[in-house]
Amino acid sequence: VQLQAFGGGLVQAGGSLRLSCAASGRAFSSYDMGWFRQAPGKEREFVASISWSGGSSDYVDSVKGRFTISRENVKKTAYLQMNSLKPEDTAVYYCAAKSASTGYGRGSRYDYWGQGTEVTVSS
Repeated sequence: VQLQAFGGGLVQAGGSLRLSCAASGRAFSSYDMGWFRQAPGKEREFVASISWSGGSSDYVDSVKGRFTISRENVKKTAYLQMNSLKPEDTAVYYCAAKSASTGYGRGSRYDYWGQGTEVTVSS
C-alpha cells in the first residue's frame, strides 16, 4: 500500500487542522492506521492509531481530548482532526499502515509510511 499525507500548514495556537492520509492499492480495510510526528531535533513519536474497522483507537496522552483519528475505508482514507493546537504540536506528521493480521496495539511495527506533512503552530 502507498500512502500520501496532506493537510498540514501554518495555524495559530488554538486553531484546528485536519490531516488526511490517502492510500492506494486494494485492501485498505485490512490495515491498521497510525499517525506519528517528528518535531525538529526530536525523535519520531506515536500520536494516534485506529484499527482496521475503526472500532479501536489510541492516543498519546498529550493529544487526548484534542485530536481525533478516524477512517473511511470506502474512500481509502484516514484522518487526524487536530483541535486546540499548541505550539508544541509543531512537527512533521506521518501516516503509517500495518497489516491488521499482526494485532492492534501501540507498540506495533508499521510497515508502510507516507511522506509526511508539516504542521506549524504559532503562538
